Amino acid sequence: MRRTPTRAYLPFLFTLGACAASTPAPQPPLAGLQQVDELIQPGEKHFAHLWRIASGGENAEAYWSFAGDRLVFQRKHGGAKCDRIFVTDGAGGMRQISSGKGTTTCSYFLPGDARVIFASTQAHHNDCPPPPDRADGYVWALYPEFDLWIHDLESGAETRITDAWGYDAEATLSPDGQRIVFTSDRTGDLELFTCALDGSDVRQVTNELGYDGGAFFSHSGKQLVFRSTSFVEPGPDGSMIGTREQYVELLRKHKIRPHKLDIYTCDVDGSNRRRVTELDGASWAPYFFPGDQRIIFCTNHHDTRTPKVEFDLFAIDADGRNLERITTYAGFDSFPMFSRDGRWLVFASNRGGSEPGETNLYLAQWR
Repeated sequence: MRRTPTRAYLPFLFTLGACAASTPAPQPPLAGLQQVDELIQPGEKHFAHLWRIASGGENAEAYWSFAGDRLVFQRKHGGAKCDRIFVTDGAGGMRQISSGKGTTTCSYFLPGDARVIFASTQAHHNDCPPPPDRADGYVWALYPEFDLWIHDLESGAETRITDAWGYDAEATLSPDGQRIVFTSDRTGDLELFTCALDGSDVRQVTNELGYDGGAFFSHSGKQLVFRSTSFVEPGPDGSMIGTREQYVELLRKHKIRPHKLDIYTCDVDGSNRRRVTELDGASWAPYFFPGDQRIIFCTNHHDTRTPKVEFDLFAIDADGRNLERITTYAGFDSFPMFSRDGRWLVFASNRGGSEPGETNLYLAQWR
């Protein structure tokens, strides 16, 4: 799942921006938003204007509908102990669409915007599953009870399209709406797969040891961009953090340590795999710019502290050149996704929160 590594330990840092835009703001494509240009930070030159979409609790992974007028996202708020799936309603409101059973993650609109796909443990859990213990340090849980579900927004009917035991999550759609890409450990490792909208015709995409996940299709539909584990050698003191051995051992426990991740691309059949970033830290949540020549992503490589707790948005050419910092907020910025025309960027951030750890959703006019 694309969990934010800041939920456990990022401090709340609130800094008023000194570069609020002076040009009149256009009408955003989403209704009922609060304009917060004062939260644009110095150096965030690509943000012409900024609006808050959802606030309070933890809001993340907001992704556009095909029509570009709604969002689907995960939210933990108001006493909920784990994530639920919400959609904006086009009139400035939002509503929960997941059942409230188990936990959910990684939602995405299907073609026509009448249905949504997400991962849920609801077939196995009535309540939230237990969080991962920290005996192995900071880890993410890979609940083997996760399956992919499709929810009809009008009727509320739900259909489970994967039922193999193991982690099936992180589903997104091809731009033509014909294929789903998702992450699964059904082979014993975390790999990318694609399938038809009904879960049939499953094809394995990646096959190298490591966490291949969080994939998105290019706008052309010919490539995938994703995050993958970069391994380190055992330390001189015998430390195994970040090694292949530790990865395999944690995977047996249904856990992953997001210690070192880099951005990769490949063709949709897995060929032409290419490493895009070689940075010191965790780089993840990638998404192609319109035109597919550049990639926006989240990384903490620039933080010199231990642990690296500042995550910002960066951009890089698809060939690995011209790295550029996009956000400068001293905290957490992640999960970026452009609208199809490239005019708008939605992302999650700790900026503007009312309490430590609050993660809000924002819409930026891109320039």
